Amino acid sequence: MSCPPASVPRRLLPVVVAAALAAGAVMPRAHAGETLVAVAANFTAAAQEIGAAFTEATGHTVTFSFGSTGKLYAQISHGAPFDAFLAADAARPEKAEAEGHAVPGSRFPYALGRIVLYSADPALVDDGGAVLEAPEAFGRLAIANPVTAPYGAAALEALEALDVLDQVRPKLVQGDSIAQTLQFVTTGNAPLGFVALSQVAGHEDGSRWLVPQNLYAPIRQDAVLLKHGADNDAAHAFLDYLQGPDAAAIMDRYGYGQSER
Repeated sequence: MSCPPASVPRRLLPVVVAAALAAGAVMPRAHAGETLVAVAANFTAAAQEIGAAFTEATGHTVTFSFGSTGKLYAQISHGAPFDAFLAADAARPEKAEAEGHAVPGSRFPYALGRIVLYSADPALVDDGGAVLEAPEAFGRLAIANPVTAPYGAAALEALEALDVLDQVRPKLVQGDSIAQTLQFVTTGNAPLGFVALSQVAGHEDGSRWLVPQNLYAPIRQDAVLLKHGADNDAAHAFLDYLQGPDAAAIMDRYGYGQSER
């Protein structure tokens, strides 16, 4: 059995040990790092909750930059210092690998998104989305920009599948991202719009219709490690955490389905 250092009297050893333990409790975890992650706007609330849980579990800190997938990819292709990219589609992360912006083989699906026809007016949207067949009942219909936002592209697909696109086209107003699209609806600038299920999950206000998944292609959301984050331990740890059970439970609360990995 080892003896205490000669410089510490045996009677004071419990005090010294207690002080050391107390100091350790407030010291930051060894090798804690930081990472900057680009995240599709639909994933804002879920990412913030996952980020807080990740920091609590690992000691690493993560900072998010939110926006439409297309605009984030444009920033990445022009050298923005993001370590990882959580897109709202599979195409841009795949393109990031192909064009040399991402670490080869690091791409994986993390969630399946869904769209909702939503209005702040509790009486406007009925189950089945019949309001879309009566454009005179609303002034504007908000969608995200279908060129840069996969949720906007899904909205157009659904409108076409419902055979109402030509009727409502004159009423369409586009948000730069799905976040701005929701803002249009909640502020009354558009009486209704197609938003992400994750944005209204857990809220009972307004009226909504969960659009059947057979009306649009699955919104598979992929993540990828970018070249800038290749040697960043915190970035690697965050992507690992994103694939774990704690993150999955958070995503489930926001209405995301889980992609096969």
